[in-house]
Amino acid sequence: MKLTPKIQKAIAKASVLHLGQTRKGDGTPYILHPYSVAFILSHYTDNEDIVIAGLLHDVLEDVQGYEKKDLEKEFGKNVARMVSDVTEDVSLKKEKGEKESWLERKTKYLEHLSNASSDSAILSCADKIHNLSSMIEGYKEQGDDLWKKFNSPKEKRLWYYEEVLKIVKQKADSEIVDEFEALYNEAKKLF
Repeated sequence: MKLTPKIQKAIAKASVLHLGQTRKGDGTPYILHPYSVAFILSHYTDNEDIVIAGLLHDVLEDVQGYEKKDLEKEFGKNVARMVSDVTEDVSLKKEKGEKESWLERKTKYLEHLSNASSDSAILSCADKIHNLSSMIEGYKEQGDDLWKKFNSPKEKRLWYYEEVLKIVKQKADSEIVDEFEALYNEAKKLF
């Protein structure tokens, strides 16, 4: 994948929108996650829009005031659709609280993903690969203390990743699904 002007624009936009945010598990700058997702995607696709969606996949969920219409205007309908396909319903966090709404948000995400495109499934795989990789590394360093930082126990997290895996296996014919499955199996044995 080449570093195109449109990808550079997405890198800059993601950097600005996620400025000051940190990752829950380890406190690193949040931007590491979208950069990693895009990097993973670049190994499996030459589709510029999918890589851009990887860079911006969390902006609708995690950045107040930046909406789908803004994303569509700056990066096109295809990118906005993919990002929307992998965005959780954050209104539930506000209504019920983050911990209380976890299962409901994840269930809605799974329902939405089951109706999404294969491109969105590939995007979801890259997101889950990076999240699982981070959890595995965190678990190796912190052991069971890692789970105190999250809104759900490891059993529910594994259930969620297994359900995402089932969906993406049906949606996407890509080696990225194999990478996700191998990582899921590693996490299942480790946790």
